Amino acid sequence: MSRLEPTNEASAMQKEISTIAEQGGGTTKVEQLIQQYCPDGVEYVKIGQIAQVGTGSSNGNEADDEGMYPFFVRSQTVKRKNDYEYDEEAVIIPGEGGIGDIFHYINGKYALHQRVYRIHFTIPSINTKFAFYYLKSAFKQFILMKAVSATVASIRKPMIEGFPIPIPPLHVQEEIVRILDTLTELQAELQAELQKRLQQYNYYRDNLLSFEGRTDIEWKKLGEICNLSRGKVYSKSYIEKNAGEYPVYSSQTANNGELGRISTYDYDGEYLTWTTDGAYAGTIFYRKGKFSITNVCGLISPKEDNLNIKFLFYWLSIKAPDYVYRGMGNPKLMSNQMEPIKVPIPPLAEQQRIVSILDRFNTLTTDITAGLPAEIEARRKQYEYYRNQLLTFKQKA
Repeated sequence: MSRLEPTNEASAMQKEISTIAEQGGGTTKVEQLIQQYCPDGVEYVKIGQIAQVGTGSSNGNEADDEGMYPFFVRSQTVKRKNDYEYDEEAVIIPGEGGIGDIFHYINGKYALHQRVYRIHFTIPSINTKFAFYYLKSAFKQFILMKAVSATVASIRKPMIEGFPIPIPPLHVQEEIVRILDTLTELQAELQAELQKRLQQYNYYRDNLLSFEGRTDIEWKKLGEICNLSRGKVYSKSYIEKNAGEYPVYSSQTANNGELGRISTYDYDGEYLTWTTDGAYAGTIFYRKGKFSITNVCGLISPKEDNLNIKFLFYWLSIKAPDYVYRGMGNPKLMSNQMEPIKVPIPPLAEQQRIVSILDRFNTLTTDITAGLPAEIEARRKQYEYYRNQLLTFKQKA
């Protein structure tokens, strides 16, 4: 695949998203059904009255990557096991770790960890998938209201059994499940599309930046073609006292490396920065505009006009991590380690062509304001909005 147009699956997915949005996420139909069949509200029943709640008997070390059956442990990752304990439809939640954030739905044979709970509904008037979605939307808040701290380390069976769940008419539950299943599938397809694009990006990047065997390419050490330096100390108190519009970049990688913003700047133009210390040492950033950097952040500026700085960014993003010193428990990449990195210098026109291609992939796969990451975030918010709308019921008096 050499172009960046969406796949057929992605195009169909986008159309379906638009249809759902135009129809108000299906809320109008659900509201009509609720108004018709339960105008006075719906009954809430505690899980313990309508379901079996219990834990499994398996240990984590019994997992087998080649196992035949799903094995639910205390994480979002579902492992495998060669035998099963249950054959049923159920909602799965951990008894500790990820409380209120990890939920699984299963319909079939599965194994269960001894500190993971199964909720198997025993009455025909509740759709298990509906209960799964409702638990995902409301269980965490319920647990936190009963806790004495801001987090919950573990839960016990009575806490689950005491959770009240609404029981609207079955066809209302089924319509809600249909809508939320569709939105969930659309999010999954976007994530799959992003993974395809990332693989495509890595393939093109590696091929475009492969110059082995090229006799027309000059190679130079980074220290020969660029000036390398470091920033200065910027304390958090200084940043707070001198708040302004210009970013200060540090060794962190979250928030694009931005530590804060101040009223002055040290640099103005196109540069590269890199993380010199810590777990993310060797991470390269492209910078453009007015900014400052801290003393744990390196700065790269080309000495020569025949080097496209964005081309250098893509090259160093691959090569710099290989030069990180990881001894003594604190990874480091100082200027003296960066200077020997060999850099190919193809003709400027070729550098620009490579940058143009990789920029498009980079925007599509990593830009949180455009491309697939932005689309995924928008659909996540859309899903949460409609989920909350669809799963909010007036309680019957």
